Formats: sequence, C-alpha cells, structure tokens
Amino acid sequence: MSVRSRPVAVAAIALFATLVARPVAAHVDYVTEDTGDPLDAVAFTVEVLSDPLNAAVFAGGGLVTVAGLAAYLWVRPTITDVVVLREKLAGYADLVPWMLRLAIGLPLVGAGFQGYLFAPTLTFDTGASPLLRVLFIGLGFFVLFGLATRIAATIGLLTYAWVVLSVDAAAVIAMEYVPVLIALVILGGGRPSADDMLLAVASTPGSYYGRIDPVHHLKSFLDSSTAPLRRYVPTVLRVGMGVTFVYLGLIEKLADPGRALLVVEKYDLTSVVPVDPGLWVVGAGVAEIAVGLALIAGFFTRGAAALSFVLFTTTLFGLPDDPVLAHVALFGMASAVFTLGSGPLSFDRLVGRPALDDEAVVAAD
Repeated sequence: MSVRSRPVAVAAIALFATLVARPVAAHVDYVTEDTGDPLDAVAFTVEVLSDPLNAAVFAGGGLVTVAGLAAYLWVRPTITDVVVLREKLAGYADLVPWMLRLAIGLPLVGAGFQGYLFAPTLTFDTGASPLLRVLFIGLGFFVLFGLATRIAATIGLLTYAWVVLSVDAAAVIAMEYVPVLIALVILGGGRPSADDMLLAVASTPGSYYGRIDPVHHLKSFLDSSTAPLRRYVPTVLRVGMGVTFVYLGLIEKLADPGRALLVVEKYDLTSVVPVDPGLWVVGAGVAEIAVGLALIAGFFTRGAAALSFVLFTTTLFGLPDDPVLAHVALFGMASAVFTLGSGPLSFDRLVGRPALDDEAVVAAD
C-alpha cells in the first residue's frame, strides 16, 4: 500500500464504522415512551450472536475496526498532516471554555423554559415550581454570558447532585453535565466572556467600575489557584464523555434490549442496513461501549471524539423526534475533546507524539 493511499484506506474504514454504528448516540429514553417486552439481556445477546450470519457480521465488523486502527497506528508517523492538524487544534485551546459554556448554557435555558430537570424525560410543573424555572434559566444565562462562571458552574453541580440524590436518580442519564461543569469550575469563563471583560475594566487604574467591583480580585485568586488543575481538563472531559458512552451502550441498549428494539422498529433502521434487528441493538451497544472505553483510556482520542461528533449529527437528522437540546452538551464536549486531545493519564500520551502545545489548555487565561 502506498503512503498516498493509506490515509484514503483509513478514511474508508472510519466511514464504514460510522455508517454501521449510525444510531448509537441516541438516548433510548428520549425517543420512546414504551418500555417494550422485558427480555433477559444475556440470553438476548447470546441468541442474537448464535445466528451464524449475525456472528459473521459482528466478528467481521470487529476485525475491520481493529485492522483499521492498526493500519492508522502504523502509518501515523508518516502522515505530516496529522501533526500539523494537532498543532493547529492546540492553538484553539483558549476557546474551549467558550465551547463548553455554549454547550450547557443553551440546554439549561431550554430546561428552564420547557420545565425539565437536566433530562427532557424529567419534567416538572413550571407553574408549581417557579423557583426551579428561574434557577435553570438563570444558570443558563450566567453560563452563556460567562458571568460569575465558576460560581454558576458550582451551583449547577450542586443542583445536579440534588436532583440525582433527592428527586429522581434517572437524571443520571444527563451525566454529561458533570464533566463540563467541573471543567468550567477549573477554567472559568475564558474568552470571550463577561468575566474577562469586567476583569479588564476593573483592573484598569481610574476605572469607575473598579471602585465598586468586589469580585475581580477573587477571580484572579481563583485563576491562580486552579492553574495546576488546568492540564487535567482534557482528562476530565474525555473520561466524562467515555463514561456517558459506556452508560448509553450498556444500560440503555444491552441491558434493556426490548426497548432498544422498539427504536429499531420505530425508525425502520433495518432498511438503512439490512441486518437482524437484534444485531442492530447488540452492535450499537457494543460500539458505544467500545468508543466509551477508548475515550476513558485516552486511546485514539481525537479520532473517537470526531466519530462521536458525526454520530451525534447523524442521530439528530436520522431520528427527527430526538430532542436537539438533549445532545448539545455532548456536541460541545466532543468538540472540546477533539480540540484538546487526550491530555495526561492517557494511552495516547504514553505511546504517541504529543503536539507541541497539546497541554496549552489553558496555560494562561
């Protein structure tokens, strides 16, 4: 295989994997209210893979994926384009807080106006709970504007913990909020943000605002206090995203195949790829878990993040009643992980060649 043709082959393999795993990013709970027939998860998986054709397709897909990854790892040192891309992405690191603010600010505002607790499946009576409505809308706007970002993110984390522990544990389905909020507590609002603008004004000698502003010195203190943690933001984001994927694949698909089969039937997914409906469920669950584990381990991190972004996009267009706001946080997290790379404590960092500025995450605000 020539050096010129290798990237083409790798791209073709990635496209094949994307098409096969197309619906895996869907939250099953968001697109179907019926629980389906109760099925034993282990027995269901064994039965599906006992079919020779299903087993051959499943094993073939796995072999193609492994071969594609091996080919990429083999040719990667010869592809200058990848190194240049990584260096360029590292230069966008200072925009990551802005990405993350958009990613959760919009869903929080939407949750407040539509009346649900983080996940669209956990609705509340907005008339009977005006404070909850104001809380979510307020948090969303503060995060979007980047005003008192760390305070708003901390309140958001405490609110999420309260919902999961005291209101409804099913809110764990929206766990993607947690790593994003933690990252914002560490990073602050970044730029562009109201925090950054007001700090510049308040720090200017002779500023009228500087005479009355009580918090700009606190922001400087928090920036310096959290500086040692900033290098771990990529780790927090990729592990959080990976755990979310593992949950979706294991709990929503493999552990609840009856409901997942309803999604396959509802959207006639067997007409997209003509395979057994059970194989759709098992394949989607296993693919989602595999992507999640890759992210947790920090293996082929930017590739996994890029694939995740494509999956979210095709899910939103392919499943018309899947709520868009429910996936915005995942879009933002995938974008941030793609930008930052694996960060410390990762397989990529252990065996790869990090870009010169991969840890510029946010070396200076």
